[in-house]
Amino acid sequence: MNTLQNKKLLFGITGGIAVYKAAEIIRGLVKMGIDVQVAMTKHAQQFVTPLTFETLSNHPVMSEMFPADEMVATRHIGIPGDADAVLICPATANFIGKMANGIADDLLTTMVMVAGPEKTILCPAMNTEMWDNPVVQKNVALLREYGSKIVDPGHGELACHTIGAGRLASIERILSTARIELLRNNDFSGLNFLITAGPTEEPLDPVRYITNLSSGKMGFALTEAALSRGANVMLITGHTELTPPDDAETIFVRTAAEMERAVLQAYSSAHVVIMSAAVSDYRPADYSPSKLKKEGDSILLTLKRNTDILAELGKEKKDRLLVGFAVETDNVVANAFRKLREKNLDLIVVNNPNEEGAAFRSDTNRVTILSREGEEKDLSLMEKFDVARQIIDEIAVLKELKPASFKTTIEV
Repeated sequence: MNTLQNKKLLFGITGGIAVYKAAEIIRGLVKMGIDVQVAMTKHAQQFVTPLTFETLSNHPVMSEMFPADEMVATRHIGIPGDADAVLICPATANFIGKMANGIADDLLTTMVMVAGPEKTILCPAMNTEMWDNPVVQKNVALLREYGSKIVDPGHGELACHTIGAGRLASIERILSTARIELLRNNDFSGLNFLITAGPTEEPLDPVRYITNLSSGKMGFALTEAALSRGANVMLITGHTELTPPDDAETIFVRTAAEMERAVLQAYSSAHVVIMSAAVSDYRPADYSPSKLKKEGDSILLTLKRNTDILAELGKEKKDRLLVGFAVETDNVVANAFRKLREKNLDLIVVNNPNEEGAAFRSDTNRVTILSREGEEKDLSLMEKFDVARQIIDEIAVLKELKPASFKTTIEV
């Protein structure tokens, strides 16, 4: 199953030093199964030749408004009209200004004019002074108002050796945004999803802690899947190496106690709660403010049980939809059903990390989805984002949910 198969993306490249990153982004998009066609401005070709992008996209690169060998004179209308989305990366201040003011003086600006701002994703990249220029900011704000998706630039060292805002957003952020927007619909509009992800860490001393192998990939995939359907998402995550999707309200925690406090504060505003985080069952009974010294051949640690957050949520579930996750290596389905009943869940998703492709930190997973009615759905091995889409589909059919506002002040 590939949810992005047959999606068409027009990838526009304008003339900035960040052009070289476009190659890796196109590579990632094609790997997802997206049909990518590239259009370049003349200035963009001064940085990287079209051959690079032709090789990666498996399509000829378009650059001329009226090429001598072009048989179809209306490709500037047909291609953007047929595309599911248009991604401009990098988007220079010059291009943003043209788009915001309706200027179509070359192939790419004309294509974007046809596609319309609501179908366009812009990834600005420029010098800090240019990005901070009030004219540029006004143009960006205008395009947001028109419906364009802006992947704001990051902060750091720029090609001009200054430090500030303006560098192209990370490849992970851009790929995440493209995937969400290509699958965008609004059937969950106004609904609040609370999703937890990643591991928790329980410190022994200032340099050591107890944790687990969770990478957070499943929870982040669920966040993307819910966002793609128009939901409001609060993501509460332990430490991971992943970049949260731009549109999620993300709360970072470390310990199980911090996650418990954050979840309980957000719980009253949530319609759907998906607890995919791997929360530590135990924590050290005593924390040493100084590094523990190596003494003797062994050390005895006394552990204290953490609160079972999911079980506590189940006691106050009311009309919320509550989804749990379980990792089991023996009696997988039976143990998962027992947890579902004991914790008053609507669904539980269980996997066995000993199965091929389902291990911690893997990009794939093989899960079984169990419902409180006793239904059992086995999913084949697939990418975690596709697993997430299947879980969201199961949630969609369970019950009608009513909109509300999230409580946004979380203290951990």
